[in-house]
Amino acid sequence: MAEKRIRVLTAKVSLDGHDRGVKMISRGLKDAGMEVIYLGSYKTVDNVVNAAIQENVDVIGLSFLSGEHMIYAQKLITIIREKNLQDVLFIIGGVIPKEDIPVLKEMGVSEVFRPGSKMETIAKHIINNVRS
Repeated sequence: MAEKRIRVLTAKVSLDGHDRGVKMISRGLKDAGMEVIYLGSYKTVDNVVNAAIQENVDVIGLSFLSGEHMIYAQKLITIIREKNLQDVLFIIGGVIPKEDIPVLKEMGVSEVFRPGSKMETIAKHIINNVRS
């Protein structure tokens, strides 16, 4: 029987259209053997959660460059809890101030990957923390 591949949903929320980083991460996770569903830019938190449910993903990864990471992370975590999706690993990447990282983790973000994070580090975090 074939081993189940980790399913990762990546997206950009809000009006932040800078998508180069999230596309590179999506490609890197595919290269690491994961199945990646890239939703694209300009999505709402509801779009992301509904797609996560429909696609039965193990991981949600959002990318931020617009400075709205605190607002949208909290919205996503609230909906994840409402929909009883706490088993879905939630990671964030992008230009995130260091002082926001502990607050994001306290909210429920598993890890924050800032510019310069190595692809191997991101993939290893997912592999080691995804719930089977």
